[in-house]
Amino acid sequence: MKPEQEVIYIQKVLDGDTAAFTPLVDAYKNMVYTIALKTMGDPTEADDVAQESFVKAYQQLSHFNGTSKFSTWLYTITYRTALYALRRNKIKTQSITDNDTETFISYTPSQLVLLSQQERKHFVKEAIDSLPKIEGLLVTLYYINESSIDEIHEITELSKTNIKVKLFRARKKLKTKLSSLLNEELKSIL
Repeated sequence: MKPEQEVIYIQKVLDGDTAAFTPLVDAYKNMVYTIALKTMGDPTEADDVAQESFVKAYQQLSHFNGTSKFSTWLYTITYRTALYALRRNKIKTQSITDNDTETFISYTPSQLVLLSQQERKHFVKEAIDSLPKIEGLLVTLYYINESSIDEIHEITELSKTNIKVKLFRARKKLKTKLSSLLNEELKSIL
């Protein structure tokens, strides 16, 4: 959704037209759910966090000052709501280690041609889902949502350097995971 459109809908909501919030929800519900899922790790809890995030955004809409994109503001609310839910639920997280036990299997670009676009999407999604939560979230925000490092910094409050390091590590893990997945798939095809 274009920023000009967002401003119109936001103003309508602030003027009392509650139905004007619906287009904003429709425009951002997928990424809000994705952020919640990547942070929470559980689809049911992610649904709750996504819904709570939209309620908070609606209630706090008068506090949106336009210094950032509406989506960045909304994703920040979502991320913080998810972190609060994690603390509230006292969910223990697993520590991140760089000790990958998977062996690196190289593949050639021609092997990718053998796979359909649907299969490639499936493998990429599976690989992203296998990453630690924060790395999966960063990869999703940066590569799928095309958020800038500055926007991710604003959403997560991680330092820009830390975001870049985590994205670098995540790319390495994705390369290894995708190589393994693609190699196994190609063995079953050939």
